Amino acid sequence: MNLYSTRQWKHLYPVRKEISMFWYTYVIQSLEDRYWYTGCTNNLRRRLKMHNDGEISITKNRRPFKLIYCEVCLNREDAFAREKYLKTGMGKRYLRNRLKKFLTGQGI
Repeated sequence: MNLYSTRQWKHLYPVRKEISMFWYTYVIQSLEDRYWYTGCTNNLRRRLKMHNDGEISITKNRRPFKLIYCEVCLNREDAFAREKYLKTGMGKRYLRNRLKKFLTGQGI
């Protein structure tokens, strides 16, 4: 008998119906010219692959990219609001401060 399929354990190990319950606001950097792109997705790995495969028109001429920053949100609206903020002057300042060690080459 499978321990996890018994009735008494179902409340402890709920079955996920979605692949991803989260939304991600992310910043990627071009390894070609150091250009930053900020975006939002519910599947971060797939989206990064799309950027690197040239499937996103705005970034296809700046490949390859690496992920330099990511935030996780519980819903789409919050993730898009955060993306919008990170694209503002204050949001860019926040990112520069948050990634200070990375930008100065002191990070890992």
